Amino acid sequence: MSDYFIGLTGGIASGKSALEKAFAAHGIVVADADLLAREVVQPGTPALAAVVDHFGSDVLQADGQLDRAALRVRVFGHDAERRALEAIVHPAIRRRLEAICRQAASPYAIATIPLLAEGGGRAAYPWLHRILVIDTPTDVQKQRLVQRDGIDAALAEKMMAAQASRADRLALADDIVVNDGEITHLQRAADDLHRRYLALAASMLSV
Repeated sequence: MSDYFIGLTGGIASGKSALEKAFAAHGIVVADADLLAREVVQPGTPALAAVVDHFGSDVLQADGQLDRAALRVRVFGHDAERRALEAIVHPAIRRRLEAICRQAASPYAIATIPLLAEGGGRAAYPWLHRILVIDTPTDVQKQRLVQRDGIDAALAEKMMAAQASRADRLALADDIVVNDGEITHLQRAADDLHRRYLALAASMLSV
């Protein structure tokens, strides 16, 4: 079981998934908040029951699964409803992230939290030992988002503006990987950080 935990965050289209894969190639367990966001609202979970209690059964599909499109319509542009949804789902995601990391059979574990800055930062995740930010210049980020999602530049800018600023994310960072080049750069950065995190995890165990 792991006792050393790294929080990985970055803006949309910054390269978090590629960096995750580079760490996973070293055998490191990675828990991804985006994936867990679906898990915690599966049928029969307390979080889904709470969502239905607040928003009504019309946010469910016929098979009992959460109708994400219907829920998006309910919360889009309604800050109070969005906050109500986050108050239900985010604590469940945080609990699963921590449980997976603590149960990890690797020297350290990584929790990928795209909305770390927006979701309370270090105060919301006091069990994290370090925060790793993957940082991408905004013009590069916009270009990648346009290419990845097949959208226009105006929509890409709106999606980026809806997240925390680049400066807010960087203010949380213990470690920074700048992703403005080739994938091989990310792999080398992950290799270097992996060695550093192994040493930090080992030094913590020896105390």
